[in-house]
Amino acid sequence: MDSRIPTSLLLLALVAVVVAAALGALTKKGRRATGAVSGRRPLTEREQAMYFRLTRTLPEQVVLAQVAFSALLTTKDRPTRATFDRKVADFVVCDRAFTVLAAIELDDASHKGREKRDADRDALLTKAGIPVLRFKQVPDADALLVAFRKVTSDSGQVLSP
Repeated sequence: MDSRIPTSLLLLALVAVVVAAALGALTKKGRRATGAVSGRRPLTEREQAMYFRLTRTLPEQVVLAQVAFSALLTTKDRPTRATFDRKVADFVVCDRAFTVLAAIELDDASHKGREKRDADRDALLTKAGIPVLRFKQVPDADALLVAFRKVTSDSGQVLSP
């Protein structure tokens, strides 16, 4: 009687081991991708500095951070909604009745080469009557106040002193 293992049986066992290893790797990868959640601060250090500059400079206004465009814009047209779905404004300044006075963007190095995208975002907000201010750095209080007063007076909004 021949005690050798048939080649087909050996090949079948090898395929089974490879498939089991691949499935194990996929399962681990899937668990890691869906299970690895951790908290983070909602604002970067620069954004925190800007938030506090805004709240100190505009004490009579309400300053909101990381506001979804869908909270600012509306449409019944699904394709139009897709143009602003999942977009977020860095800051939104409102009066005490929560009428939006302006959106404020704090651009960093990640905006380089994305000027067209930023212009499209600004156009969406502007079309809805929301003026947009963009800053590359956190402005000093005087520069912020001058820029804010200009866009609110240009848009017909009345800014409290």
